[in-house]
Amino acid sequence: MDGTLRDDEVHVGGDARQRYYDSRGYGRPLGGNEVAFSRVEAAHLLLRGDLDSVDGNDFRAFLQESTGNGFASRFLVYADLRERGFYLSPDREGWVSDARTDSDFVVYPRGSGPWDDEVLYRIRVASERETVPVSELGDTVLAIVDEESEITYFETDRVEVRGTTDHDVPTDLSGSLIADRVLLWNPPDELHGESFYGQQMGGRDATGILQLSLVEAAHLVAEGNLSVDGGYEKIVERGEEVEGERFDRRLLVYRTLRERGVVPKTGFKFGADFRTYADVESVENLGHSEFLIRVLRDGHEFSPRDLALDVRLAHGVRKRMVFALVTDNERIDTWLSVTRLTP
Repeated sequence: MDGTLRDDEVHVGGDARQRYYDSRGYGRPLGGNEVAFSRVEAAHLLLRGDLDSVDGNDFRAFLQESTGNGFASRFLVYADLRERGFYLSPDREGWVSDARTDSDFVVYPRGSGPWDDEVLYRIRVASERETVPVSELGDTVLAIVDEESEITYFETDRVEVRGTTDHDVPTDLSGSLIADRVLLWNPPDELHGESFYGQQMGGRDATGILQLSLVEAAHLVAEGNLSVDGGYEKIVERGEEVEGERFDRRLLVYRTLRERGVVPKTGFKFGADFRTYADVESVENLGHSEFLIRVLRDGHEFSPRDLALDVRLAHGVRKRMVFALVTDNERIDTWLSVTRLTP
């Protein structure tokens, strides 16, 4: 059976509806028995030998004519998901009722197809060499095609990060700003032991001096629990000296997490801004941290290679990678969770 290219779709007549759409979920009906295929669908049918030609072109010639606009990557992802037993359609107007511009395909649950309303995944396709705007992620599966045509899938979701930690923090604390930290002399044991602020100088068994990071100290000063010469402004000034404007974004995320009952601690050894604990009763009975948090601008564009490194590391230490996206007017726009997915 042969097809004809019309307005970037391949039209096929005869018994095409029964042969392709009704039985195997390819294309979209045009009326009668005629069916329209996207270029990717037509290429897949040509590869399988289920379609003889398009305007006289075999698979090789058709592929060579369709190399622009990320076609090769989209074709590889389409073929991979078909081989995994899924039906899928282009995510665009005329093909699905709730088409979106931030994804390439709609994938239906196994046993379902384009004639059903249920959607399993929305797929955004990218090659490993292109950047992906964060605005195109969330409620989407990102399919990355590497240089050897292998595909890695990442599930992206907008999540709420909240915890149940709630301790009464003393209000008469005082400390000294020294270099890039604040030292507290003879603080109450519960400040670290229960609320998990700071790190004891000399290790867990030492007493007398508690070291606070600048974000911890700024939060406690802002909440009225801690006094430091120069106050909140002096700590923020020091933070901006050592980190630039990145400090302000990290401080916003830190304070938001604390307000939501989550305890953030440095995530440096994991290559992140914070690791988080949702339910801290005491440091002695500390559970496993759940998330790694990286703080980014809300207009950030991901490098697929860097994204893969972050997610892989988080998975390797049994945590979930979450990106906190901060707007220019100092508001957290999105908490974006990214995890590996096997469709």
